[in-house]
Amino acid sequence: MTKSLRIAFMGTPDFAVAAFMALHAAKYDIAAVYCQPPKPAGRGHQIQKTPVHLKAEELGIEVSTPKTLRDPAAQEKFAGLNLDVAVVAAYGLILPQAILSATNHGCLNIHGSLLPRWRGAAPIQRAILAGDKESGITIMQMDKGLDTGAMLLKESVPITEQTTAQSLHDALAEIGSRLIVRALEDLGAGRLNPVPQPAEGTTYADKLTREDGKIDWHKPASEIERQLRALHPWPGCFFSLHGEVIKLLKAEIVPDKSGAPGTLLDDQLTIACGAQALRLLSVQRPSKNACDGASLFRGLRIQVGAKI
Repeated sequence: MTKSLRIAFMGTPDFAVAAFMALHAAKYDIAAVYCQPPKPAGRGHQIQKTPVHLKAEELGIEVSTPKTLRDPAAQEKFAGLNLDVAVVAAYGLILPQAILSATNHGCLNIHGSLLPRWRGAAPIQRAILAGDKESGITIMQMDKGLDTGAMLLKESVPITEQTTAQSLHDALAEIGSRLIVRALEDLGAGRLNPVPQPAEGTTYADKLTREDGKIDWHKPASEIERQLRALHPWPGCFFSLHGEVIKLLKAEIVPDKSGAPGTLLDDQLTIACGAQALRLLSVQRPSKNACDGASLFRGLRIQVGAKI
């Protein structure tokens, strides 16, 4: 039986697909889907629709891709959908007040952190970079601030020494898909209990750039190793060697070795850091296949003691 709530789903990347499919499987009346517009991608720069866009088309649901929601015509179209609620998951556009107030119950956001920790654009990566021990999903009632709305539901997940941005992304997407279905069930039954975010503990997850992946060997090995896990698969980590930009794909901390930061310590491509050392297990030269550190050492004829 179709659920009584009439909703719009507003999401763009892979992270949002699980929640979209969960709502569809739960038989909610998804009146419309909003995504970022198709953009050039890949080596051929072909125009590509976003993951949520493609899924919605498969299901025969109308897709809107406005460049902005500040346009009065876009706002009128949204209001004309006569929605009970909008569900937002990594949509990528700011929702003006006219959109936030256009539904009977506002807009619910699936946010990838335990608010108020890591408001903003890149909460998954920033949590790993900072050495947080846990992350999670917060279902939030959106307001005009940046991730400042009242919290409705939360669920946490540990961040371990093996956690990467990709693995945490996948775990949080699954949690978010479950929690949003529960949130809508509670909304329909009048059981939601909004809790204002506390003033303390707020941090902001700035948007990532390629420069975030540049390795600084003066940092402790533990921090660089977290950087590697946090920035996989994008933007990735890199360093310069013999005029080439080398991608670092995998590394391990070597606690019993040290030296001046950036010094090559052995033929296994172990590099001294600000504290301890990092052994580079998998690296990639431009236009080459990935290889182990020892192979790069031989291929570029690097001398032990050289500065990287």
